[in-house]
Amino acid sequence: MNLWLLIGAVNGFLAVAAGAFGAHALEGRIVPSMTTVFDTGAHYHLIHALATVAAALVARGAARQRANIAALLFTSGTVLFSGSLYFLALSSSFALVLLTPVGGLAFLAGWAALAFAALKYEG
Repeated sequence: MNLWLLIGAVNGFLAVAAGAFGAHALEGRIVPSMTTVFDTGAHYHLIHALATVAAALVARGAARQRANIAALLFTSGTVLFSGSLYFLALSSSFALVLLTPVGGLAFLAGWAALAFAALKYEG
């Protein structure tokens, strides 16, 4: 079993569900600026679900460790970045707002780790 592929696929499913929820269930229930915040969370959630899938597919041979680190960073970034934006949009509470940039940094580090994995990839 490829755990990162599974996590990426589940995150892709959840991102599409979140996007649909934001577009349909939240319409008119939260202020438009918070709808935009929620949409941003869903957008980055989906992008990094796909990035996790990409990392899972190159996680073999000499690239395995770097690709696994990339997948971990993408998943952590999703929880921190998208999760904090979902929380903000649904609760109007800024309690977790400091997690958003930490999640963004995890995304950036994940892309760097994936680039380093590509240097070792022998597909």
